[in-house]
Amino acid sequence: MTLTKRDLVIQIAEAINWEQEILEKENLKQQNLEQSKQAKNKQPTKQPKKRFELASLSQQQVLDIVQRTLDGITGALAKGYKVELRNFGVFEVKVRKARTGRNPNTPKTEIPIPERSVVKFKSGKEMRAEVLKLPTKLPSRASSQRRKK
Repeated sequence: MTLTKRDLVIQIAEAINWEQEILEKENLKQQNLEQSKQAKNKQPTKQPKKRFELASLSQQQVLDIVQRTLDGITGALAKGYKVELRNFGVFEVKVRKARTGRNPNTPKTEIPIPERSVVKFKSGKEMRAEVLKLPTKLPSRASSQRRKK
């Protein structure tokens, strides 16, 4: 199945809208849960397995949409197109020049590295702005997991 650019844009927009709706509803649930926990001092209830029920889609349907979107982006990049996702970023294919490499164990030996195509990503303005809001020192995952136990 081939996707047109219009189909790809529509799928991405729908997936982003569904994701935003899901996140907003989960945040409301979390706030309500915290408020009820403080008020009643009860154990929180378990989250449902299907988080995507809120958008009236099954998890498999959302997975299919996201996978088709990523396949479309990959296909466009494989054909040499530039893929721009507004406010997120730009993916494009660039060619790295041929160069000479060296093995650190035997620095006198030169190894020719041929030119190759690579995917470059440049983040969008909104993404950059959100990332800049993060603290400069993020806790490592291992240390944060140890604290939770």
